[in-house]
Amino acid sequence: MTRSNVLRTALTTLVTGTLLSVCACGVSGGAADVPEARKSGRVAGEITFRTLQLKPKFTAYVQGVIDAFEEKYPEVKVRWEDVPGDGYNEKLVADAQAGALPDVVNLSTDSFQLLGDRGLLADVARLDPEVAGEYVPGSWEQFKLPGKGDGVYAYPWYVTPEILTYNRELFEKSGLDPAKPPTTVEQFFDCAEKIAAASGGRYSAFMADPKGRLPGDWQKMGVPILNAQQDRFVFDTPKAVEWVERMKDLYAKGAMPKESLLKSDDINQLYGGGKLVFGPGSPGFVKDIKQNAPQVYAGTEVAGAVTGTLGHIGIYAQSLGIRKNTGHLDAAAEFAKWVTNGPNQVEFSKNATIYPSNARGLADPRFADRGDGKDAETVARAVGAEQLRSAALDANTPVQWTNQVGDAVVREVQKAIQGEQDPKTAVRKAQEEANQLLAKSARK
Repeated sequence: MTRSNVLRTALTTLVTGTLLSVCACGVSGGAADVPEARKSGRVAGEITFRTLQLKPKFTAYVQGVIDAFEEKYPEVKVRWEDVPGDGYNEKLVADAQAGALPDVVNLSTDSFQLLGDRGLLADVARLDPEVAGEYVPGSWEQFKLPGKGDGVYAYPWYVTPEILTYNRELFEKSGLDPAKPPTTVEQFFDCAEKIAAASGGRYSAFMADPKGRLPGDWQKMGVPILNAQQDRFVFDTPKAVEWVERMKDLYAKGAMPKESLLKSDDINQLYGGGKLVFGPGSPGFVKDIKQNAPQVYAGTEVAGAVTGTLGHIGIYAQSLGIRKNTGHLDAAAEFAKWVTNGPNQVEFSKNATIYPSNARGLADPRFADRGDGKDAETVARAVGAEQLRSAALDANTPVQWTNQVGDAVVREVQKAIQGEQDPKTAVRKAQEEANQLLAKSARK
């Protein structure tokens, strides 16, 4: 979950490139000089725990986790605050400027980048060197930062992997075998071409949505995104150009809804209305269709994500960061590990469509149960768990690929897909703009 925009939108509010730029200026001054707390050996003190939009639906669950922790560690008091998704990153910036970040803070990948790049988060790999083995490898690796070695700057919390969902009836109508879904990006495009030819405009294969597909599709096709030093984009390759050419051709043939290139349509509504063959790559989508379009749900198939020749999948993880200069490091670290332990994550998954980042939690039998193989939600849970167990090779979006970079790349790609410039020029210009933004960011 690329640390993909498809999965991001399923779990959290996206931050615009403009906001990230403003935030970079707002917290850069002196942030890297924040002193790092040291453990005292005593789990005690009052700590603040901030979550993102979990009340009121998950109040009972979260409060139960807190109560059990305080019972185990009677010298600790956890003060829980839950804030809305709107303006979350702006609030983090304001708190950082005021020196008032919470001790333990729920971070999306965007807010993790925002705070981690500026030296505001504790290195949890240094605090707990042995803890890495407790988490799914792909989720643990997601919270490293370029240029900071083996440091990991947040404990993985709940995760979502990519899966593949598709309408069995429309798949068959298009002359495709539902038992043989695509496994590579190239096969996915081949299927889309057959769907466009067979549909006569009555339905489409997939949403255009270049921002949601990149850079994940490129990574799966073996396109390098960054150089070895991680300081320059290098995706201007024949494979990337090939991707744009296929997208342009498929768009012209009607494989995607025309309007989906420039704006975000309601993909759930289109799929639920039988107008789309491939649904979103999120397990939470399956539950939504079950509730809102039961007829289409009954014909929904679930398979492993399109991975590409390298076996890459995307995962998306929420995490818990520790304020670098917290006054109660022992309590904050123990609490973050408590929230993200196996039993607590399994219990959370019973209340929400999420998966444990904790390997012990993911080994729970409920994540292997496919039932009779006919219920898409049950199958999706098992398929997602299978994907996560092999997520060491993932297609997560590099932190250098900010929303601002993504927007710049998408602008050029959209022009090519619409026939306003050739694909080769689009990829070249996209890389130039991306590198200009990367260089500008490095100078801040």
